[in-house]
Amino acid sequence: MPVFAANLTMMFTEWAFLDRFEAAAAAGFTAVEYLFPYEAPPEAIGERLARNRLEQALFNLPPGDWAAGERGTAALPGRFDALKSDVERALDYAAATGAKRLHLMAGLADPSDPEAASSYRRSIVYAAERLAESGIDLLIEPINGRNMPGYFLNDFGAAERLIAELGLTNLKLQFDIYHRQILHGDIVMALRRLLPMIGHIQIASVPSRHEPDNEELNYPYLFEEIDRLGYDGLVGCEYIPRGRTLDGLDWFKPFARS
Repeated sequence: MPVFAANLTMMFTEWAFLDRFEAAAAAGFTAVEYLFPYEAPPEAIGERLARNRLEQALFNLPPGDWAAGERGTAALPGRFDALKSDVERALDYAAATGAKRLHLMAGLADPSDPEAASSYRRSIVYAAERLAESGIDLLIEPINGRNMPGYFLNDFGAAERLIAELGLTNLKLQFDIYHRQILHGDIVMALRRLLPMIGHIQIASVPSRHEPDNEELNYPYLFEEIDRLGYDGLVGCEYIPRGRTLDGLDWFKPFARS
């Protein structure tokens, strides 16, 4: 059966960040993910993971000035030196947490801009090769424009072509089912075709991005399909609870650690 990772940026927000690890473990999760770890010391996060017997699924490389509206810098011309520094910072956290997957956010840029496209490819190649030295996969994720208007990588076909063209063995696709449904639909056929390049799967209801237990997607069927395909990675719960996190975990109880 799928192994789920609680997203601690969105879930268990009733607790302070470092306390969310224990809350997730107590709820039965065996893995966690989050957007960014950089406000807490890497050693503190590593200690919480070890104490609660949790696997670190993934996190994002630094995204630039998030508070000012930046959503990554990989496709932004003139930011390559900063990106190299960000890769080193992320590697420090990966070493402390045991993370084997890092997501590189593209940023807000026009996909048809050749300078942005060149910057993005250069950033991916550099980051993937640097991460490969530590046995870490680099992930890229198409994100829908409703949630993130102007995001450079907003098409699964573009991500697929880029991964194939670059031919980097540790460059993988982050397949967020929520974003896929909004962008293109056809989730099952895409999962079947893209499985060899998928490094991580994420879930949420569509259209509201809540628990995966209703609305327009049949998640029980999708979970069975993920099993049938032989996917052996983690499934990240990147959803916003409707209310208190623990009150919305009925869907998860059959999968919880006993």
